Amino acid sequence: MVAYLDYTSPKTQFTFDVNKSRSFTKDKHNFINILGIKQLNTLENISLLDIFLSKNNVIEPHYHQNAAELVYCISGAATVSMLNPFTKQIHNYPIKPGQVVNIPQAWWHYEVATKDNTHLLAIFDAPTPEVILGSDILKLTPSNIMAHTYCLNEQEWKKTIAPIQPNTFIGPHKNCKRKKYENDQTRSTRQNPNYIHHYPYNYPFASYSPSLF
Repeated sequence: MVAYLDYTSPKTQFTFDVNKSRSFTKDKHNFINILGIKQLNTLENISLLDIFLSKNNVIEPHYHQNAAELVYCISGAATVSMLNPFTKQIHNYPIKPGQVVNIPQAWWHYEVATKDNTHLLAIFDAPTPEVILGSDILKLTPSNIMAHTYCLNEQEWKKTIAPIQPNTFIGPHKNCKRKKYENDQTRSTRQNPNYIHHYPYNYPFASYSPSLF
Protein backbone atom coordinates (compact mmCIF):
# COMPACT_ATOMS: atom_id res chain seq x y z
CA MET A 1 0.00 0.00 0.00
CA VAL A 2 1.24 3.50 -0.83
CA ALA A 3 1.64 5.16 2.59
CA TYR A 4 1.17 8.75 1.41
CA LEU A 5 -2.00 8.11 -0.62
CA ASP A 6 -5.39 8.97 0.88
CA TYR A 7 -7.58 6.05 -0.16
CA THR A 8 -10.69 7.96 1.03
CA SER A 9 -10.11 10.81 -1.42
CA PRO A 10 -12.37 11.09 -4.49
CA LYS A 11 -9.18 11.71 -6.49
CA THR A 12 -7.96 8.18 -5.79
CA GLN A 13 -7.91 6.17 -9.03
CA PHE A 14 -8.37 2.41 -9.33
CA THR A 15 -9.02 2.06 -13.05
CA PHE A 16 -7.73 3.61 -16.27
CA ASP A 17 -8.12 3.24 -20.05
CA VAL A 18 -4.61 2.75 -21.45
CA ASN A 19 -5.93 3.32 -24.98
CA LYS A 20 -6.30 6.99 -24.05
CA SER A 21 -2.71 7.42 -22.89
CA ARG A 22 -0.55 7.67 -26.00
CA SER A 23 3.18 7.97 -25.33
CA PHE A 24 4.51 7.89 -28.91
CA THR A 25 3.06 7.62 -32.42
CA LYS A 26 4.95 6.81 -35.60
CA ASP A 27 1.83 5.99 -37.65
CA LYS A 28 -1.48 4.17 -37.23
CA HIS A 29 0.24 0.78 -37.10
CA ASN A 30 3.21 1.70 -34.90
CA PHE A 31 2.61 3.40 -31.57
CA ILE A 32 3.07 3.08 -27.81
CA ASN A 33 0.60 3.66 -24.97
CA ILE A 34 1.79 4.14 -21.40
CA LEU A 35 0.51 3.43 -17.91
CA GLY A 36 2.38 4.74 -14.91
CA ILE A 37 1.67 6.45 -11.63
CA LYS A 38 0.87 9.70 -13.48
CA GLN A 39 -2.03 7.93 -15.16
CA LEU A 40 -3.16 5.72 -12.26
CA ASN A 41 -2.20 7.11 -8.86
CA THR A 42 -2.69 3.90 -6.86
CA LEU A 43 0.12 2.11 -8.72
CA GLU A 44 3.13 1.11 -6.65
CA ASN A 45 6.24 -0.44 -8.18
CA ILE A 46 4.68 -1.34 -11.52
CA SER A 47 4.08 0.35 -14.87
CA LEU A 48 3.72 -0.73 -18.48
CA LEU A 49 4.04 0.18 -22.14
CA ASP A 50 1.44 -1.13 -24.58
CA ILE A 51 3.34 -1.50 -27.87
CA PHE A 52 1.96 -1.98 -31.40
CA LEU A 53 4.29 -2.68 -34.33
CA SER A 54 4.18 -3.72 -37.97
CA LYS A 55 6.81 -6.02 -39.48
CA ASN A 56 10.45 -4.84 -39.39
CA ASN A 57 9.70 -1.88 -37.13
CA VAL A 58 12.11 -1.57 -34.21
CA ILE A 59 11.84 -0.30 -30.68
CA GLU A 60 15.17 1.48 -30.87
CA PRO A 61 18.19 0.41 -28.78
CA HIS A 62 17.84 1.82 -25.27
CA TYR A 63 18.02 1.02 -21.57
CA HIS A 64 15.88 1.66 -18.51
CA GLN A 65 17.99 3.11 -15.73
CA ASN A 66 15.34 2.61 -13.05
CA ALA A 67 13.67 -0.72 -13.85
CA ALA A 68 13.85 -4.26 -15.15
CA GLU A 69 11.49 -5.05 -18.03
CA LEU A 70 9.35 -8.09 -18.81
CA VAL A 71 8.28 -8.21 -22.47
CA TYR A 72 5.15 -10.29 -23.14
CA CYS A 73 3.96 -11.04 -26.69
CA ILE A 74 0.17 -10.74 -27.06
CA SER A 75 -0.02 -11.17 -30.85
CA GLY A 76 2.24 -11.30 -33.88
CA ALA A 77 5.92 -12.05 -33.25
CA ALA A 78 9.11 -10.21 -32.34
CA THR A 79 12.76 -10.73 -31.58
CA VAL A 80 13.91 -9.21 -28.30
CA SER A 81 17.66 -8.59 -28.22
CA MET A 82 19.86 -7.54 -25.34
CA LEU A 83 23.54 -6.99 -24.63
CA ASN A 84 24.73 -9.06 -21.69
CA PRO A 85 27.27 -6.74 -20.02
CA PHE A 86 28.97 -9.68 -18.30
CA THR A 87 29.50 -11.94 -21.32
CA LYS A 88 29.75 -9.08 -23.88
CA GLN A 89 27.36 -10.98 -26.16
CA ILE A 90 24.14 -9.99 -27.89
CA HIS A 91 21.34 -12.45 -27.11
CA ASN A 92 18.40 -12.68 -29.53
CA TYR A 93 15.14 -14.18 -28.27
CA PRO A 94 12.29 -14.75 -30.76
CA ILE A 95 8.89 -14.66 -29.05
CA LYS A 96 5.33 -15.35 -30.16
CA PRO A 97 2.00 -15.06 -28.29
CA GLY A 98 2.22 -16.22 -24.70
CA GLN A 99 6.02 -16.03 -24.51
CA VAL A 100 8.13 -13.56 -22.53
CA VAL A 101 11.65 -12.18 -22.24
CA ASN A 102 13.03 -10.68 -19.03
CA ILE A 103 15.50 -7.79 -19.39
CA PRO A 104 17.50 -6.89 -16.27
CA GLN A 105 17.63 -3.27 -15.14
CA ALA A 106 19.88 -1.00 -17.23
CA TRP A 107 20.71 -3.63 -19.88
CA TRP A 108 21.01 -2.32 -23.45
CA HIS A 109 18.22 -3.87 -25.58
CA TYR A 110 15.82 -3.49 -28.52
CA GLU A 111 12.81 -5.26 -30.06
CA VAL A 112 12.13 -6.01 -33.74
CA ALA A 113 8.66 -7.00 -34.99
CA THR A 114 8.91 -10.03 -37.30
CA LYS A 115 5.20 -10.03 -38.22
CA ASP A 116 2.56 -7.42 -38.92
CA ASN A 117 0.06 -6.62 -36.18
CA THR A 118 2.54 -7.36 -33.41
CA HIS A 119 1.35 -6.38 -29.95
CA LEU A 120 3.78 -6.40 -27.03
CA LEU A 121 3.28 -5.57 -23.38
CA ALA A 122 6.36 -4.25 -21.56
CA ILE A 123 6.00 -4.43 -17.77
CA PHE A 124 8.35 -2.57 -15.40
CA ASP A 125 9.08 -2.84 -11.67
CA ALA A 126 8.91 0.94 -11.21
CA PRO A 127 5.99 3.40 -10.98
CA THR A 128 7.27 5.24 -14.07
CA PRO A 129 9.46 3.67 -16.80
CA GLU A 130 12.46 5.92 -17.36
CA VAL A 131 14.53 5.48 -20.51
CA ILE A 132 17.78 6.54 -22.18
CA LEU A 133 17.55 6.19 -25.97
CA GLY A 134 20.30 5.27 -28.38
CA SER A 135 19.23 8.07 -30.74
CA ASP A 136 19.67 10.62 -27.95
CA ILE A 137 23.09 9.27 -27.00
CA LEU A 138 24.27 9.48 -30.63
CA LYS A 139 22.84 12.93 -31.34
CA LEU A 140 23.43 14.68 -28.01
CA THR A 141 26.98 13.54 -27.26
CA PRO A 142 29.25 16.28 -28.69
CA SER A 143 30.81 15.22 -31.98
CA ASN A 144 34.28 16.35 -30.92
CA ILE A 145 34.10 14.04 -27.88
CA MET A 146 33.03 11.06 -29.99
CA ALA A 147 35.72 11.77 -32.57
CA HIS A 148 38.49 12.24 -30.02
CA THR A 149 37.50 9.28 -27.83
CA TYR A 150 37.08 6.74 -30.64
CA CYS A 151 39.70 8.11 -33.06
CA LEU A 152 37.14 9.19 -35.66
CA ASN A 153 37.06 11.89 -38.29
CA GLU A 154 34.72 14.44 -36.71
CA GLN A 155 33.23 15.65 -40.00
CA GLU A 156 32.59 12.08 -41.16
CA TRP A 157 30.95 11.31 -37.81
CA LYS A 158 28.68 14.35 -38.13
CA LYS A 159 27.72 13.27 -41.64
CA THR A 160 27.01 9.72 -40.49
CA ILE A 161 24.69 10.69 -37.64
CA ALA A 162 22.99 13.57 -39.49
CA PRO A 163 19.90 11.48 -40.45
CA ILE A 164 19.34 10.29 -36.87
CA GLN A 165 16.37 11.88 -35.13
CA PRO A 166 16.42 12.21 -31.34
CA ASN A 167 13.55 10.43 -29.60
CA THR A 168 13.16 7.97 -32.47
CA PHE A 169 11.49 5.35 -30.22
CA ILE A 170 10.16 3.33 -33.21
CA GLY A 171 12.46 3.09 -36.20
CA PRO A 172 13.09 3.53 -38.97
CA HIS A 173 11.53 6.98 -38.59
CA LYS A 174 8.80 7.73 -41.13
CA ASN A 175 10.96 10.27 -43.01
CA CYS A 176 13.79 7.78 -43.52
CA LYS A 177 15.76 8.44 -46.72
CA ARG A 178 17.80 5.24 -46.66
CA LYS A 179 17.31 4.49 -50.37
CA LYS A 180 18.71 7.88 -51.31
CA TYR A 181 21.64 7.33 -48.94
CA GLU A 182 22.32 3.87 -50.40
CA ASN A 183 22.21 5.29 -53.93
CA ASP A 184 24.71 7.96 -52.86
CA GLN A 185 26.92 5.22 -51.41
CA THR A 186 26.68 3.25 -54.67
CA ARG A 187 27.78 6.29 -56.67
CA SER A 188 30.63 6.82 -54.19
CA THR A 189 31.71 3.21 -54.66
CA ARG A 190 31.86 3.59 -58.43
CA GLN A 191 33.88 6.79 -58.13
CA ASN A 192 36.27 5.37 -55.53
CA PRO A 193 37.66 1.89 -56.35
CA ASN A 194 39.21 1.65 -52.87
CA TYR A 195 35.82 2.05 -51.12
CA ILE A 196 34.81 -1.01 -49.09
CA HIS A 197 31.05 -1.54 -48.79
CA HIS A 198 29.85 -2.95 -45.47
CA TYR A 199 26.60 -4.81 -46.01
CA PRO A 200 23.92 -4.28 -43.36
CA TYR A 201 22.72 -7.11 -41.18
CA ASN A 202 19.67 -9.03 -42.29
CA TYR A 203 17.13 -10.33 -39.80
CA PRO A 204 17.97 -11.83 -37.37
CA PHE A 205 20.64 -9.28 -36.50
CA ALA A 206 23.23 -11.63 -35.04
CA SER A 207 24.12 -15.27 -35.32
CA TYR A 208 24.02 -15.92 -31.58
CA SER A 209 20.37 -16.78 -30.97
CA PRO A 210 19.94 -19.14 -28.00
CA SER A 211 16.59 -20.88 -27.80
CA LEU A 212 14.19 -19.35 -25.30
CA PHE A 213 12.11 -22.49 -24.78
